[in-house]
Amino acid sequence: MPLDELLPKAVKLHPRKEAIVCGQSRMDYQTFAERVWRLCQGLISLGLRRNERVAIIHENSNEFLEAYFAAAHLGAILVPLNFRLAPRELAMILNDSETRILISQGHFHDKVSEIPRSVPSIEKMIWTRMDGEPSGSRNLAYEPLIASQRPEPPPHQGIRDDDVAQLYYTSGTTGRPKGVMLTHKNVKSHALGTIAELHLTDSDNWFHVAPLFHLADAWATFAITWVGGKHVILPTFDALKVLQMIQGEKITLSNLIPTMLNLMVNHADVKRFDYSSLRVLLSGGAPIAPETVRKIIDAFKCDYIQTYGMTETSPYLTLSILKSHLKDLSWEEQLQFKAKTGREFVNVSLRVVDDGGNDVAADNQHVGEIIVRGDTVTPGYWNLPKETRAAIRDGWLYTGDLAVIDEEQYVTIVDRKKDMILTGGENVYSTEVENVLYQHDCILEAAVIGVPDPHWGEAVKACVVLKPGCEATEEEIIAFCKRDLAGYKAPKSIDFLKALPKTGSGKIYKKGLRDPYIQKT
Repeated sequence: MPLDELLPKAVKLHPRKEAIVCGQSRMDYQTFAERVWRLCQGLISLGLRRNERVAIIHENSNEFLEAYFAAAHLGAILVPLNFRLAPRELAMILNDSETRILISQGHFHDKVSEIPRSVPSIEKMIWTRMDGEPSGSRNLAYEPLIASQRPEPPPHQGIRDDDVAQLYYTSGTTGRPKGVMLTHKNVKSHALGTIAELHLTDSDNWFHVAPLFHLADAWATFAITWVGGKHVILPTFDALKVLQMIQGEKITLSNLIPTMLNLMVNHADVKRFDYSSLRVLLSGGAPIAPETVRKIIDAFKCDYIQTYGMTETSPYLTLSILKSHLKDLSWEEQLQFKAKTGREFVNVSLRVVDDGGNDVAADNQHVGEIIVRGDTVTPGYWNLPKETRAAIRDGWLYTGDLAVIDEEQYVTIVDRKKDMILTGGENVYSTEVENVLYQHDCILEAAVIGVPDPHWGEAVKACVVLKPGCEATEEEIIAFCKRDLAGYKAPKSIDFLKALPKTGSGKIYKKGLRDPYIQKT
């Protein structure tokens, strides 16, 4: 079943059920589908053909969901763009993907209007939410374009499971971004897996808060539609607005970035609202401190699931869902499992291996690299066969994530290979230090990095943001860490910052923290 069968199924089963809530706009599945069909017809009229690329740069919106489904029905490849990237970076992605049509929110006009000059493949730009009509033969307005088209499904394209559906470019924190190809089979298999794992139904109201250009949230586009659930959309993250809308729209579940959840549970108004509609909150995109997990469960009084995944895997690889017998444990013991990275996702195979490719002992102590295979795993990187061969070996994707695994087969990520700190011959995993820092009453955000040191090779440095109105000294925080960590693991120094740099998906950008120290050497 390619992705072009999911929306027709939702229309067939739930035609008048509310499907989309976006600002003042509310649509049932029939109305939403007709907009998708009109967009399909509009793209066909512009000459877009199967396997060609259409990109979108947009805040979360119904138009973003429409673009996902229109591309899937045409057999075109959608390229979701991180709107926080600079024009030069966006142009590089558009050139690499040879994008023909760019859909852009008017809000980003100044950023992207000149991009076609450096991207010869772009033939048309379709503008949404603009004041006035765009000028120039290359530019079209979204609403007039779709209003002029027939609300009929496009001709069947004969899409195959191995056809590429989406092309996501990695954040590029370690260098030039790579285009990750996700096929119809990848996306469909992942959607079906989440339906099974999370027990998704037509009674669910999913909250699109994390950016739709990132798979922490985008996977739900297809899974929620498949079961006939409701999509509630917030353009950009605002902690207070999220808290208000959980109550107002009776949200049942969402997947948020840890930095978002951290700001929510520490918000002054967190206790003002009713969260009784929530059945589960998921966290993904980066490791999360156990202390933050405790605060989430205390604040929202719902189930919590830690997730782990990659763009290359559609994304989920693990979920910290408790096995039935683990629910007989004490609450504190259950919490320890909920804060782990999780056990393998239903439709992937996962191993933790040493440098020789051998499985490490399931003792929660021996560290190895996570490798995976399954129907959700990318076939490779766009036009990069060498990089594909380096990442996928003998059918296994090597993630670059270091973890331990316990006897229940729950894994806990201890670090990215590139983030592990080697100090005085000892390995220090930044996540372990960060988890201790988050237990400090005054620390709002924390990131631990290795910086060059003439004596130790690398020294452990913590970069922290204090909660408003709180004070703490470097000496106090280092002493706090040494209570629970070996001396060599504790930070040697602390940087106090007003905010930690973030990637487009909201993850803490450690490369940006490290670079100034590397450049000094």
